[in-house]
Amino acid sequence: MQRIVDNALAVTKESVKTLTYESLNNIARSINGVSALLLTLLPGKANVLEGLHGWELRPTLRAPRLPRWMHHGVSSFNHFIHELSVDSDTSSLDYSSGEDSDAMSTPPSPLSQTSLRSWASHPASYESHWTEWITLILWWVLLPTRIFLWIPLYLLRLLITRRESRVSPMSPGRHQHSSRPYFSNAVPGKEHHVPNRTTDRRRGVIEDLQLGIEIFIDAIFDFFHKAAHLLLSPSEAFGIVLSWFSSSSHSHSPEGNYYDVLDDETLGDTDSSSPTERTVTSLYNTDTRTCQDVITELGYPYEAIRVVTSDGYGLLLERIPRRDARKAVFLQHGVLDSSMGWVSNGVVGSPAFAAYDQGYDVYLGNFRGLVSRDHVNKNISSKDFWSYSINEHAREDIPAMIEKIHEIKTSELSLYQPNVEEVAKEEQPYKLCVLSHSLGGAAVLMYVITSRIEEKPHRLSRLILLSPAGFHEDSNLCFTLIEHTFLLLGPLLSRIVPAFYIPTRFFRMLLNKLARDFHNYPAVGGLVQTLMSYVVGGDSSNWLGVMGLPHYNMNDMPAVSFRVALHLAQIKRSSKFKMFDYGSVKANMEVYGSPEPLDLGEFYGLIDVPVDLVAGKKDKVIRPSMVRKHYRVMRETGVVDASYNEFEYAHLDFTFSHREELLAYVMSRLLLVEPTQTQTVQKKGMKLKKKMGN
Repeated sequence: MQRIVDNALAVTKESVKTLTYESLNNIARSINGVSALLLTLLPGKANVLEGLHGWELRPTLRAPRLPRWMHHGVSSFNHFIHELSVDSDTSSLDYSSGEDSDAMSTPPSPLSQTSLRSWASHPASYESHWTEWITLILWWVLLPTRIFLWIPLYLLRLLITRRESRVSPMSPGRHQHSSRPYFSNAVPGKEHHVPNRTTDRRRGVIEDLQLGIEIFIDAIFDFFHKAAHLLLSPSEAFGIVLSWFSSSSHSHSPEGNYYDVLDDETLGDTDSSSPTERTVTSLYNTDTRTCQDVITELGYPYEAIRVVTSDGYGLLLERIPRRDARKAVFLQHGVLDSSMGWVSNGVVGSPAFAAYDQGYDVYLGNFRGLVSRDHVNKNISSKDFWSYSINEHAREDIPAMIEKIHEIKTSELSLYQPNVEEVAKEEQPYKLCVLSHSLGGAAVLMYVITSRIEEKPHRLSRLILLSPAGFHEDSNLCFTLIEHTFLLLGPLLSRIVPAFYIPTRFFRMLLNKLARDFHNYPAVGGLVQTLMSYVVGGDSSNWLGVMGLPHYNMNDMPAVSFRVALHLAQIKRSSKFKMFDYGSVKANMEVYGSPEPLDLGEFYGLIDVPVDLVAGKKDKVIRPSMVRKHYRVMRETGVVDASYNEFEYAHLDFTFSHREELLAYVMSRLLLVEPTQTQTVQKKGMKLKKKMGN
């Protein structure tokens, strides 16, 4: 009888599973089909969707051949990695994750506190109490959605907990993963710990729903199976009831404590992370790789340096170190981006790896503005933290990082080359070039000009600006509407929305998973890509692919403050590259000494280093006409060494493109800067030793 019941329940369970699985798949296919029909009705989709073919949703190592700029100087190891990737199967699209890997430890760089004079900041007004009421209302409105999407994750957690409880203490399946340190704190001379490369098969929302429904069905039928088993076996049911009353006396036995201790010692757990942290990846199945994971997985050295600005913000300066190199390059990202953009295309397609293979000491800058809010004041309010504009990016972030680079390079070069003396004592012992994109380009220009006004050294030798911000009057209708909205409702919106980002870990995780669904269902992904492109004026960048990058993960993401957006709106309205307008004559007088903010275009003549401007012919965010305006103003104000070039790129193609034309151009411009000329001078102490030896 028991066998008949078991067979009946098993057949019924599999039938229900198949029915629900096929029903959910049919719903997903229907949504994909409707999206395909809608996509056929949208105009201009051909130009918009071409960006999806140039860059995969996840960075891979595949490439047709080594580009020209890597024929000389590329390391044999990276050449070997490239050959493996070319010969690999198409299944290599399953990207790697360093989530369960250790960090590569590198000798730390000397630490110092940067001391730069901060421009006076405009005092922020107090937060209004009704902001909390708006947040509460939004929370209740979104509560049903949160509950609906929370159920499959909760069931998944129950299944994982149940499976882990069934594994024996000595089972090899109960291995532990050590946590990855955020910053490098290794002792010099300690061996590097190379991380293991694992495959992260990220699930989308549809796959999570399928798994959650399957777990729910398993739980229901497991309950009925046990209930039927107890009804058909009264003696076993009576024994279970007796065991409940006797369990309290056995739970305190010394043998139980002995096996508990033995279990912990057998595991050899040296990991300080909690069980929740160790299982978060397997539970939520999201991609939370960092720039460090990508660099170390590809076999490059890595170092993380924490930089504190003069106004207390903590920045992450990442490095691919060549400690004895006399030429360095500093890469600075744009808005809503991070250092991940410079390495996301793997060995062949990433500017950071290209520069390193050409012998450069590579530094990857990160602006303030992560959701994690790194600040020396741990109790800083949200409004105070996000109270910054492009001024602070240029006057605080970039100077702090460049001064840190200067300190590191001068210290390391004196250590690695103690017998080399500079011909000119006042000249720094290395050359530092800057490669920046979008907002990073505007911040770099502002930094150079304000440094020259204050008669401070900017320590830069060449600027390569990819589609730099600064002039925006030539833009699409959507940006114009945003401009008018921000300028009209700025004082009100700044109190409600101090910054633009996805506010909770849940919705950031949802975005990460939806990016996977958009890849699994091409018509849905194409529809989303087209609609996002319409918002930015038809730019054909791979917006969908960038949305799936791991720096937009459940733990953290780059954000943009309201003041930065307002600053861009002010620039667009004035048709001039101006510093931030604080809204009153008194506040502007305190900061600039004039009733109006500085017009940086009038001071372009102070730029004393070569500048290479690059525009994208398909760029609809910062159009080529606006980059040409930078070039025209520079030539009119006396910048002699300025160049202008265009490529068939959209806005994000400058950092997320596999095409080699841009990298070849960037490398050719970097190679125009010769390292500092030195001469070897023997020290007196060494001469005395030689005489004594004779």
